[in-house]
Amino acid sequence: MGAIDPLLTSFQLRGQTLANRVVMSPMTRYHSPDGVPGQNVADYYARRAASGIGLIITEGTSIPHYAATAHPDVPRLFGDDALAGWKNIIDGVHRHNGLLIPQLWHQGAMWNVEYADGVGEGRAMRPSGIWGPPDGTISFRPEGRENSLPEIAEMSDSEIQDVIDAYAIAARNAVALGADGIAIHGAHGYLIDTFLWDYTNRRTDIWGGDNGGRASFGCAVVKAIRREIGEELPIILRFSQFKMQDYRARLADTPHALAALLEPLADAGVDLFDASQRYFDTPLFDGSSLNLAGWAKKLTGKASMTVGGVALSKAQGKAQHIDASQQAANNLPLLMDRFEKGEFDLVAVGRMVLNDPDWFAKARDGHEFLPFDPANLERLT
Repeated sequence: MGAIDPLLTSFQLRGQTLANRVVMSPMTRYHSPDGVPGQNVADYYARRAASGIGLIITEGTSIPHYAATAHPDVPRLFGDDALAGWKNIIDGVHRHNGLLIPQLWHQGAMWNVEYADGVGEGRAMRPSGIWGPPDGTISFRPEGRENSLPEIAEMSDSEIQDVIDAYAIAARNAVALGADGIAIHGAHGYLIDTFLWDYTNRRTDIWGGDNGGRASFGCAVVKAIRREIGEELPIILRFSQFKMQDYRARLADTPHALAALLEPLADAGVDLFDASQRYFDTPLFDGSSLNLAGWAKKLTGKASMTVGGVALSKAQGKAQHIDASQQAANNLPLLMDRFEKGEFDLVAVGRMVLNDPDWFAKARDGHEFLPFDPANLERLT
């Protein structure tokens, strides 16, 4: 029996049938000048689809809002040229019988923070005008935090509605091109996550107050997307404990608190919770071995997907969003033990699939993997 044979079974996600349980994780690439993905991006995704991987979730894509993404080379899901580029990408993946779901991204409080020459004018979108803690563990340029710490005006109701509408437009555009569902970036201290996080959401209106209120914005986004894409296509939501503003941050300290955030999102229409961790084998709460994906599945009854350090060693030293200290490691037995116990339904692989487009096929067939080269995280190959 091969190392990942249990992952080779099919999986039904709303109206889509995944050929297996392995997913290419969404990873920001910055290779789409002026937001337009070219043939090189299409080739990049097609190579992964050709390996037979069950689903590709794309890098974060900008929704049509001025403060959605700061880097000019993040691909957009609006505008004729960008949409033509995405049509080419989707068609290329489909030619290999693959499935592709774009991830919709609004950076929220992190707009114009990580990237020194951020594009656009105006102000970042923050639920309560708060960026994050002044002493959090970060891995981006410290001046980005220093410039962002002063409080600004909280989002108005009209600004909140404008952003919800922008998510809906991007989703409509994606499915019109033939996308196989919609993924939403609700993690890592970006916009939806700052509504969920009690440190950055101190509102007392319908968008805050308690954990259920803090989930209201994410619920509104999910419902708006569902209205656009219909009942057959799946909606995936990424969430996390850690934030770009502070890797030590926690979204919830107890199962009860996490349930209060996730259950409304499940009821709103999320089909799969993409549970982002630094390392998949890390238990979430004392007294249980379940990881973040395990708790999402247990609390909501929805499907869940684990991600974080699959086939990589644990990071050394200071936490970083992409950690070059990690090396290839055989942690697949740990992963399979959790999967076979039913802890989660899907497994997302990121850096190892960047490192080697054929990683899934090699894992499936029992072939040796390419040595891990951190330089491959920067290239579009």
